[in-house]
Amino acid sequence: MSPTALRGGGTVRTGVVLLAVVGFTLSYDALRQMAVAAHIRGVLTYLFPLVIDGFIALGVIALIVLRTAPLRSRLYVWTLVGLATITSIWANALHAVRLNERTRLHLDNATVGALSAIAPLALAGAVHLHLVINRHLSAERTDEETRPVDVAAAPWNVANVAPEIADEPTPVSENPPTAGEESTPVDHELLALARTAPRGRGGKASRRHIEETVRGTGRSISKDDAERVKDALQAELDGATVQEQSAQDPVLVT
Repeated sequence: MSPTALRGGGTVRTGVVLLAVVGFTLSYDALRQMAVAAHIRGVLTYLFPLVIDGFIALGVIALIVLRTAPLRSRLYVWTLVGLATITSIWANALHAVRLNERTRLHLDNATVGALSAIAPLALAGAVHLHLVINRHLSAERTDEETRPVDVAAAPWNVANVAPEIADEPTPVSENPPTAGEESTPVDHELLALARTAPRGRGGKASRRHIEETVRGTGRSISKDDAERVKDALQAELDGATVQEQSAQDPVLVT
């Protein structure tokens, strides 16, 4: 990006900030006078503009946070922002019209009642907006935790591992079949996928993680197959542990 474009972008951002500050200041002054005319007491009149214009700013931030939320949630927030904006425009316009009619700002009963209802409505809207945002963020965290493992990005690539393990002997299960039971061979591709699955507690092979990894590739696997693959993988892990311990133990020379 050229230096001219960077300077132009900075000028635009500065202009946007100044315009927002000026607009907020003018609206703040009009809304505070409306609060005085609505018989809001003392220093509380300085808080009244924040209820309306502050809610607009809060709604815009919520729209940014909920940009990936379902359409229904985003339409709900847009509705709240629209209502707050219309309320601010109405109050500012009414302030100018009433002062133009007479030297002292005077509001009728209906207008005073409407202005008094803004604060509790803003409170209810802000609380519900907070709940909507929290629900969306919780759903995003749940999706990330339950997202299947990307086998292509795993340390083991099945396309490269499968040919290499074709000549490997099938690992012996820790629980050999008893008399009368037939030993079912372990699927080498399932075993290769199982090697990419996260480990369970204590670094042990986990049947649940193996099932999630296999199903994440679009394949199906039964509980019995997953159990056999888990036993075979655990046998490999145990064998590797024994070899590491043997390599670390000093050799006694007699």
